Amino acid sequence: MEHLIRFTAADLSKITNHRSGEVKFGERMQVIPENEPIVEYLKKTDAQFVLFGIPEDIGVRANSGRPGAATAWESAIKSIANIQHNRFCKGSQILILGTLDVTALNQQANSLQFSETADRKTFHTLVSEIDKEVSHILSLIVKSGKIPIVIGGGHNNAYGNIKGTALAKGKPINAINLDAHSDFRILEGRHSGNGFSYAFEEGFLKKYFIFGLHESYTSKNVLDKLKSLKERVLYNTYDALNIRREKEFRLEMQIAIDFIKSDAYGVEIDLDSLPMVPTSAMTPSGFSVEEVRQFVYFFGKHPQAAYLHICEGAPALDFETNKHMVGKLIGYLVTDFIKAKNSLD
Repeated sequence: MEHLIRFTAADLSKITNHRSGEVKFGERMQVIPENEPIVEYLKKTDAQFVLFGIPEDIGVRANSGRPGAATAWESAIKSIANIQHNRFCKGSQILILGTLDVTALNQQANSLQFSETADRKTFHTLVSEIDKEVSHILSLIVKSGKIPIVIGGGHNNAYGNIKGTALAKGKPINAINLDAHSDFRILEGRHSGNGFSYAFEEGFLKKYFIFGLHESYTSKNVLDKLKSLKERVLYNTYDALNIRREKEFRLEMQIAIDFIKSDAYGVEIDLDSLPMVPTSAMTPSGFSVEEVRQFVYFFGKHPQAAYLHICEGAPALDFETNKHMVGKLIGYLVTDFIKAKNSLD
């Protein structure tokens, strides 16, 4: 894992706000000691969940989106470190692996313009480099018997999550994606809008359910493609659920889990499905925080739930006084997922 920046005990201490009479996650979460080989330590640690950050927005920029998603990890880990360690959820169940080292790739991306055709091709190449690293790291985490919790970054990283988990399992996996967009666009070079279509085309993604698609922001071409693949790709729309009330939220979750639960599946959460959360494609209309938390708990509460991926949050795009809010939201979702998995014990 030469492209991994390990999270250290010193890093954890810096972001944990100690208070007399309280125990925070940051006082109980595990890190890999500097002298310990990563793979061997993953296998022997008693932590069930492995936190992994991808501080990049290259895939978003390659999809003509606004940068900012690279800042989500820093905000999230600060919030997670200061969650209360108690009987409802214990920080000791979490090992913080660290972050993907994207420094060199970010420097290359900073000189590129989406409007230039040659630069778009370079963007695609950079995203493919990230794909290789993410899939490798996810594969090692899953092979060690742990459950990855991945904090992005752009939704381009769904591809690496799916591929890495599929390689570790030795067969294709399924995915449930709470998202305003399908991210099933054409295979035109890698970016944040086609992680699932690439994973599907290359045989790593078996079944795919898109939950809460926004009708006004999905092209006819994508809708036609989804229709042609309805044996393996299903979706519902936010409009049908929460505007026209033609479908019921909990019933649709049951339909979705019945579709994917025959195999291991990834739980993908794009924060652009929530209103007014700063993301590259921020929306004024979407699911409530409570609905998204219920969603994470529902799909986490199944033996086949193989990983959680929370992406597209962009604290850098928020008001200065609110930049901690994206991280706090991610912290809620992370603990909801852990509580769901704990309920299976």
